[in-house]
Amino acid sequence: MTIDVRERVLALSSWHHDWSGLRVAVLGLGVTGFSVADTLVELGSRVRVIFAGEDPEREQLLRVIGAEQARIAGDEAQLADLAAFDPDLVIVSPGYRPDHPLTEWAIARGTVVWGDIELGWRLRDKTDRVADWICITGTNGKTTTSQLTAHMLLAGGLRAAPVGNIGVPILDALRDPQGYDALVVELSSFQLERLGEISPYASVCLNIADDHLDWHGSAEAYRAAKAKVYAHTQVACVYNRADAATERMVEEADVVEGARAISFGLDAPPPSGFGIVDGLLIDRGFHAERRSSAYELVTIEELQERHLGAPHLVQNILAAAALARSRGVEPEEIATAILNFELDAHRAQHLGVLDGVTWIDDSKATNGHAAAASLRALERVVWVVGGLLKGTDIGELVETHAERLRGAVVIGAEREAVLAAFAEHAPGVAVSEIVPEGSDFDVARAAVDAAAALADEGDTVLFAPAAASMDQFTDYADRGRRFQAALRALAEGR
Repeated sequence: MTIDVRERVLALSSWHHDWSGLRVAVLGLGVTGFSVADTLVELGSRVRVIFAGEDPEREQLLRVIGAEQARIAGDEAQLADLAAFDPDLVIVSPGYRPDHPLTEWAIARGTVVWGDIELGWRLRDKTDRVADWICITGTNGKTTTSQLTAHMLLAGGLRAAPVGNIGVPILDALRDPQGYDALVVELSSFQLERLGEISPYASVCLNIADDHLDWHGSAEAYRAAKAKVYAHTQVACVYNRADAATERMVEEADVVEGARAISFGLDAPPPSGFGIVDGLLIDRGFHAERRSSAYELVTIEELQERHLGAPHLVQNILAAAALARSRGVEPEEIATAILNFELDAHRAQHLGVLDGVTWIDDSKATNGHAAAASLRALERVVWVVGGLLKGTDIGELVETHAERLRGAVVIGAEREAVLAAFAEHAPGVAVSEIVPEGSDFDVARAAVDAAAALADEGDTVLFAPAAASMDQFTDYADRGRRFQAALRALAEGR
């Protein structure tokens, strides 16, 4: 690659710049990869999408929009295709590790490599209505907080949408001809790894616990990626008072002059904080007399009536309120939004009571930190746990919550590690192991039957696997749907 080409690519910082004729390789054909290809074809670039897995629908769409495609198995064959294409720019889908051979090759030869978020930042001005970006990350709670924040912004009369890791590619929103006042950008650690030079209006890291260590290589690298969310923040850096690591991230961040640090927590808040006093969620962050006064938002009792009273959900609500208030949404509008908000399926979703036993689907708890949040909210639990542990040790989680467990049902490919954790840290807890028997074996039905056998009246069966799902299910939503279907089948048989 010549210096002139590289400089041309790096100078592209607007939708209205000349992207025509640029040779762009897109790595991956998921929802993100397709959105990148679709956008750059519209801008006149020559786009080639390189991917491995068969995806008939998106492959057909690539043909329709006029993008080239190369479905090739194996890194060596893909690398040969990439080299032959000789790209001016490479856009990497979030799942590609930093040390992936294709990205390492591109970087070594001087080719510019971006993720979809950096590309989106450069293309954010398609319309005159250029959205402020409110960026959200954390080990857990990102999606709920993103949805809450967008819901509050809408209640405040702003045109807003949750995008990014939440499932809606940011580029799809940026191409909307109406434009937005604000985009709530959920960012995974994978996306943050290639964040680039963006400048959020407001930002938050909700919490930090070990996760995706197999991808990042170490806990330090994972935390460093998460900390990038605060870089160049313009107005408000929101952090968790109960998680000192998030406060350190804010202290160490290079932000725009005048940006404020705003905390949230389940305790009484200091000035410039959101928290709880006498059962009330309050805002001391944006009150003109915040050293002596505060805005009241909603009560804990009101949240409990709507199944939003679990501590981790209250933290999500407080963080979202801080972000929305930073963008000018009024306290009464925040309150209205909270009280008509409903959680997505599979996120601490109450399924009902059967024979005196409460059933909760928290399939979205794909790591120990998320499962711990659900466990802490309950007293007598039969816990359905297991899957792909992603390089983390589940022992501490079992030990911490052993006293509240009435039983456990262990599923997943890495059952041995989970069973060992129970044997060491909770030997008195009754454990049922679900061993698959043949290709047609229904793991979810077996788990539900086993949990029902362990649970007594007054117990809660909590489906919070603390692990990824792709060993036995398509994804966490598929896992949750199957769990709910199995519960319905159990109820119909009673």
